[in-house]
Amino acid sequence: MTTNAFEKQSRQRPLIWVEPFLPVETDSRPAVVHVVSAPDPNNAGAVWTDLSPSLRAGTTNPPLGGLLKRIMDLVIATSALIVAAPVMIVVVLLIKVTAGGPAVFSHSRVGFGGKPFKCYKFRSMVTNSEEVLKAYLEANPDAGIEWEETHKIRDDPRVTPLGWMLRKSSLDELPQLFNIIRGDMSCVGPRPIVNDELKRYGDHVGEYLRTRPGLTGLWQVSGRSSVDYPSRVALDSQYVRNWSIWLDLAILVRTIFAVMRFDRAS
Repeated sequence: MTTNAFEKQSRQRPLIWVEPFLPVETDSRPAVVHVVSAPDPNNAGAVWTDLSPSLRAGTTNPPLGGLLKRIMDLVIATSALIVAAPVMIVVVLLIKVTAGGPAVFSHSRVGFGGKPFKCYKFRSMVTNSEEVLKAYLEANPDAGIEWEETHKIRDDPRVTPLGWMLRKSSLDELPQLFNIIRGDMSCVGPRPIVNDELKRYGDHVGEYLRTRPGLTGLWQVSGRSSVDYPSRVALDSQYVRNWSIWLDLAILVRTIFAVMRFDRAS
């Protein structure tokens, strides 16, 4: 299916109802995007682009959905945090007892307008995860190819037994409720990515930068890890182009069922 055909289909019906196992191809033409380091750590990873005026002006416009989406984010995230607080306390204690070290992990991700932010998760990996990953990729070339293509590894050696259960149940992402309240993220949006992944979005990078990344989104309710990266980019792009408050509500409802599909968890 070509990009034009995909866009035509999305206008006929919301992408949320597209069968998740259907492959979706995207336009792979590279965008003119440069990710550069900056002396000021607060600006590290800032995105500079010559692609279009809309991207250059991305940070001067409000994020996708404006005030209405922001109010919904605050109401839902605050309510969910109150309900989930006992579970989160138990998870913290289990991590401390079984693995030691900090219970919450933060990693730099690209937010609205290219602004980096610290994305929070419950720690699901060993404390020396970087060293373990490097050694594993050197010893397993096939895993290195998989990592380059998806930024994920099946049977990841860094993940602890408790971490595996947290990931399969998506409980590891509960601390991102704080990111939503802070304004770094939204309840629904593209999956937060690292700087190195921006180039994978090609001509669709503008859609990603127009909105806050989401705790859930079309990717999560359309197969999760069974969806390849080009399809994930297409899903993020179509979400932004077809956004409505009703689409957000539909995705939130479907997220409840998606997290129960442990076989598709990341």
